[in-house]
Amino acid sequence: MASVPSKLYSDDVSLVMVLLDTNPFFWTTSSLPFSQFLAQVLAFLNSMLLLNQLNQVVVIATGYNSCDYIYDSSSAPNHSSEDARLPALYSNLLQKLEEFMIRDEKLGKEEPRGKLASSLLSGSLSMALCYIQRVFRSGPLHPQPRGSPDGPEQYVAVMNAIFSAQRSMVPIDSCYVGAHNSAFLQQASYITGGVYVKPQHLDGLFQYLVTVFATDLHSRSFLQLPRPAGVDFRASCFCHKMTIDMGYICSVCLSIFCKHHKKCSTCGSVFGQAQSDNTSASDRKRKAPET
Repeated sequence: MASVPSKLYSDDVSLVMVLLDTNPFFWTTSSLPFSQFLAQVLAFLNSMLLLNQLNQVVVIATGYNSCDYIYDSSSAPNHSSEDARLPALYSNLLQKLEEFMIRDEKLGKEEPRGKLASSLLSGSLSMALCYIQRVFRSGPLHPQPRGSPDGPEQYVAVMNAIFSAQRSMVPIDSCYVGAHNSAFLQQASYITGGVYVKPQHLDGLFQYLVTVFATDLHSRSFLQLPRPAGVDFRASCFCHKMTIDMGYICSVCLSIFCKHHKKCSTCGSVFGQAQSDNTSASDRKRKAPET
């Protein structure tokens, strides 16, 4: 699948949408404390605002049960260059972040047990894309948009958001600090032409953020940015929400199933005998008799 084509820009003004993962189930098992991670992210946000006075930073908190805007530099107080922007960024963002995490924790107590401990990535991606489209359609300035374990139950929603970003030519940058790679974020960065980085040394997270993600899109054409060794293109089945290597595909609505079904649960199509082996191309090739 080809990535998004390049786009010409007339200036170096950037709109940086930061999706901040606050999932407590992930951070309690992470080797990097959340407070240390947040301190380096705040330093990165300040560096983005200092690079250009017209740059805009928006932070969306992605929790276990909800997601919400917690900071917008365009509407934050003390935004002019003559004021102390650093204290304003810290105080406003930290206050909103604390309020969000308290609300998200209360919502978690109301949720039934057995729910997967994945972050609401699909919701925060959709919010970021909606904000970007609103910026595009209003005002004379058009800044350049950039933007825990995967939740297989969000596969369709996440992929819809990724393809929407590709259609709008909005690259999605991903900085993943978990133990294993994220297939969702790998696909998002690859399809939209963004950068996927999994830092090897978490103590130097700020250096990764500044040297890789702080570069505007025009400058990236002159730089050798890190590229992932491979991209995990595996999908999630619609029946059990599990990540699978091979599965059965409905020829009508393209729904994916890990096992053969007599009827598609998405569109209601009845599978005939010819469709019973409607698996991936590699699977059909293995089943075909040798001639």
